[in-house]
Amino acid sequence: MKTILLSQRKERDDLLAQSYISRHTMLNTDELLNSHLIKLITGPRRVGKSTQALLMLRNKNFAYLNFDKQELLDNWNADLVMRLLDEVYPNYDYLLLDEVQNLPHWDVWVTELFRQGKNMIITGSNANMLSSEMATVLTGKYLPIEMLPFSLAEFFEWHHLDQKAILPEQRTEAAVLEDDYLRLGGYPETVAARSLATSYLSTLFDSIIWKDVVKRHKIRKTEDINNMALYLLTNFCNQLSANDIADALNIKSVNTTQKFMGYLHEPFLFYYLPRYNNKLKLMTKAPRKIYVVDNGFVAAKAFSTSDNLGRLLENQVFVNLLRKGYDPEKTMFYYRTRNDKEIDFVLRENNHVKQLVQVSYEMMSEKTIRRECSALKEAAQELHCNDLYVLTYNETRTLDREGCTIHVLPATEWFK
Repeated sequence: MKTILLSQRKERDDLLAQSYISRHTMLNTDELLNSHLIKLITGPRRVGKSTQALLMLRNKNFAYLNFDKQELLDNWNADLVMRLLDEVYPNYDYLLLDEVQNLPHWDVWVTELFRQGKNMIITGSNANMLSSEMATVLTGKYLPIEMLPFSLAEFFEWHHLDQKAILPEQRTEAAVLEDDYLRLGGYPETVAARSLATSYLSTLFDSIIWKDVVKRHKIRKTEDINNMALYLLTNFCNQLSANDIADALNIKSVNTTQKFMGYLHEPFLFYYLPRYNNKLKLMTKAPRKIYVVDNGFVAAKAFSTSDNLGRLLENQVFVNLLRKGYDPEKTMFYYRTRNDKEIDFVLRENNHVKQLVQVSYEMMSEKTIRRECSALKEAAQELHCNDLYVLTYNETRTLDREGCTIHVLPATEWFK
């Protein structure tokens, strides 16, 4: 076991020696580290959770355990590991546990370390890390930190541009980068090699399905779960119910379909946005809109013969709302009016509707303007909200329609 820990120490030191882009966050690192609470960093595989943890702990004395390494799991002995950590990392102040969800009953062990006074940062790639059972064990003991692929601002920063201060001579480059980001997303390991992005993301997608879904849940019908993942990806931004999916894929059990949908959300791959309704029963029965964590997966794996620019922009807006802290089920929904007109995003704050947001790639035709404005006007009356937006790719204007003021903005401006 000591050999394994020494090998992981070398891995840690090699990672610390590399240079990284600092991620944009509203969190204060010093305040986080001074807190005795567990710092729980969650998010999809390969978005930089480990890197963020390492950057937080750079120049600190910390111990490191990587549970993505099978040899550590195969030889696991908690008491022995904790004794050896004191030898490998003398007088360490912090403990970093990477991909800890791979350790059976990790929450019980981590809770015991917390009681012993260990100051921990832990990372994990599974949304069910804080399922009801685990949350009960960890109640009051952790601070959640969710990470996602690069935002557009971070993507720009990697290319040495400041999204909030584009100079006139940088506008052409910025426009090219915006289109590139819309189509290929922001996974950190793709930004330096865009020609390899679809190949990398195709492999990553398959790896997530295999490691985090099939293997974790011991699924025997691997073809069904693969077909469902590809079906959801191809139908991103569409409304689908479990019945719709079961019928389309010839899955006999709707319960199995619902279970598989949950499995595909666990690794932060897909999200399901509920329809807004004051009656919880009606809200849970309605179809959900499907979103994917990064547009690049659509380019890499979806069955499509068109660009789908409108849906790509809508998906980009959804992920950015996640980044801003909006939560499907609690503060973010879609809506259908009494006349069945759709609103892409209903944003709620303190139990009231704060904003209504439509996404339309362009607003050039009168037909499009009428469609979007009509839906917003109806929804504004029904939901008693007057803060109305249409997010486009690059158009700016203000529309006044029958007493409603509607702000048309580029989505990138709204993100800032």
